[in-house]
Amino acid sequence: MIAPLALIAALLAVWELYANSGGVDPLLLPAPTEIAQSLWTDRSVLAENALVTGGEIVLGLAVALTAGLLIAIALHLSGRLRRASYPLLIASQAVPIVAVAPLLIAWLGFGLLPKIVIIALVCFFPVVVTTLDGLQRTDPVQLRMIRSLGASRLQVLRRVELPSALPAALSGAKVAVTIGAIAAVFAEYAGSDRGLGHLLMTSGPQLRTNLAWATVFVLAALALACFVTLSALERRLTPWASPRKDPPR
Repeated sequence: MIAPLALIAALLAVWELYANSGGVDPLLLPAPTEIAQSLWTDRSVLAENALVTGGEIVLGLAVALTAGLLIAIALHLSGRLRRASYPLLIASQAVPIVAVAPLLIAWLGFGLLPKIVIIALVCFFPVVVTTLDGLQRTDPVQLRMIRSLGASRLQVLRRVELPSALPAALSGAKVAVTIGAIAAVFAEYAGSDRGLGHLLMTSGPQLRTNLAWATVFVLAALALACFVTLSALERRLTPWASPRKDPPR
């Protein structure tokens, strides 16, 4: 814990020196002390909008995790479906969300639903890929053993394959959560009157660069909080998959 804090302190110190050296316009890159001041003076506005964006991220990730798990299971159970649809899933990731987001806003309105859909569309793919990979890497010895006991296909899936794939699924969720905040910003850019994305979009034209950077810091803190929560959940649900520490010599 000390090493990351020391690195962050060093980076902030270099940033502070560079920003105060006169080599860059403060409107483009404010000093960390100015950003910290904005974090304090604008804390109510930041907190209010962070709650909105945080709720969107959590709901969007929940939809992405549910859809990703169901799609991965369906592809795993049906080889024909996997061969037919997997290339389409990969190709779908090449479609820029900035082009799709305005259409979703036009179809679904300016409420919460289109933002959840946009976040889910961005985040579900890592869950599908990692979960499917985990399902296909189940220990063949365990599979032969449970099949020899007369287990049905669904019993094999529930008792062996899903527990085996759970660590991979949670790893995919941790990848998804890091991009969930970015997806929320895109969603709010497309159409919103509140949220951190809206605050980020409006503070720039108002020449409140320090507030814009403070918004970025809050957004990063939200993503980090979601990642830490998922990591704790991973350790709780899959203790057998935690890296083993070697005994001291």
